Amino acid sequence: MAGMKVRPPFPWPPDKAQLLHRADRLEWATLFFMSTVVVVMWLAQGSSQAMRSAWIEDVLSLVPATTYLIARRFEERPPDHRFPFGYYNAIPLAYLVSATTILIFAGYMIYSSGKELLSDDHPSIGLVSVFGNDVWMGWVMMAALLYSVIPPMVLGAMKTPVAEELHDKVLIADAAMQRADWKTGLAALAGVAGVGFGLWWADAVAALIIAVDVLNDGRRHVLAALRDLADEIPMTFKDRDEDPVTEEVRAAVLALDWVAEAEVALRDEGHPVSGTIYIRPKEPEPWVERLRDACNAAHAADWRTYDLNVVVLPPEPRS
Repeated sequence: MAGMKVRPPFPWPPDKAQLLHRADRLEWATLFFMSTVVVVMWLAQGSSQAMRSAWIEDVLSLVPATTYLIARRFEERPPDHRFPFGYYNAIPLAYLVSATTILIFAGYMIYSSGKELLSDDHPSIGLVSVFGNDVWMGWVMMAALLYSVIPPMVLGAMKTPVAEELHDKVLIADAAMQRADWKTGLAALAGVAGVGFGLWWADAVAALIIAVDVLNDGRRHVLAALRDLADEIPMTFKDRDEDPVTEEVRAAVLALDWVAEAEVALRDEGHPVSGTIYIRPKEPEPWVERLRDACNAAHAADWRTYDLNVVVLPPEPRS
């Protein structure tokens, strides 16, 4: 398309590119190990509502990893004339899709658990034959639950430092959910044990606790994804403070000896951070080289800065 300016591809620093490939491998590992968890939980769930809720949550754990890997395929595409700003918003979109999916299923889980709790249907956990011996099915369920918390906790711990180094909100959310998976396992274990002790309502209560926890995760991540897509300023994920990158870029430009004032307007595009720099010079002078200096200084301030625009304002009139 004539006259269309296509931005250059985002230049990943070599160390960050290696971390990005590690993140991809961890998500593929998540799909493999969590698929084994899903199969084991499905085989062991029986008639337990808590087990069914835990199984649904394990199925949902495949969604962030799947959407992340799909989004990464789009993110790697270079900008073109149809999408001159690139495909970098694929990551926030993947974040929104996975969070919305989790929220919808959490609503269904709450409805199903509440319905079970209010009904007169008392769940029972019978016996199962294992190598010719009759074994209480609850022990099988508990063994499956213990296995179900190991892969996500290990994977979540491995993803966290990678996600924080890459400032990847999808990966951070995925890791946080996996690290907290032990709560689901504990609630389901309590529900199964409660039924074993004759507390018929324990199963539905455990399922409801799991569903509310999933709902809270989905709600929090949907709101964060919507803020990202609305061009919110870069924010830290953990404490929702303003990301230091904003002040780092401003300080780098303000340190130039010819700059009197500097302000920046940055936005988060998934991995890259882009935006506009507003500069008021000390004296009106030729600008070609100095604008280049300003861009170089801003890009050197943080590895995520990308395609920054420099807008020069006229100097204030002298009194």
